[in-house]
Amino acid sequence: MAVEEPRFALVLKDGDFELRDYPELVAAEVTVGGSRSEASSAGFRLLAGYIFGGNAGSRTIAMTAPVTQAQPKGQKIAMTAPVSLAGTPGEWVVQFTMPSALSLATLPAPNDSRVRLKSVPPARMAVLRFSGLTGDSRVAEKTAELEHLVARHKLVPRGDVTLARYDPPWTPWFMRRNEVMMPVSAEG
Repeated sequence: MAVEEPRFALVLKDGDFELRDYPELVAAEVTVGGSRSEASSAGFRLLAGYIFGGNAGSRTIAMTAPVTQAQPKGQKIAMTAPVSLAGTPGEWVVQFTMPSALSLATLPAPNDSRVRLKSVPPARMAVLRFSGLTGDSRVAEKTAELEHLVARHKLVPRGDVTLARYDPPWTPWFMRRNEVMMPVSAEG
């Protein structure tokens, strides 16, 4: 079964590094506490509840990929930097992009007040693809590699790094598709 992914225009490809232009997107997100792993599970459950009928009208909304996770802006943990929105230490923002056929106006209201619907503005994203597990040390390693590639390509970071996971948890670890993503602009 094919799962919709956000469309983008590929600007540059250099091995596992890509520069992509994303259009405006619509997302459902939650902020949850705990470790990266705990927050991922808790956030996924809350968002899955919304798309599987936990909304006004009990509508089912198609699952999309990836599921993204970022630590709230300004909250860096040693050796890792997935950050994206305001919050307090120990919090993570977990986000599902909504299917492209839906808009903020056509999405049903969530039954759970912790689920927020939002518009995500268009962005140029530097992306590094990798497979395997997404523990803190692996994400830190890939974040550092992405930051190096951003500098090498003379790009300017315009936000912090987000972890994107594309596969369900039952996918064998060595087959999992992941990305670290950072909004950027051209130098100058």
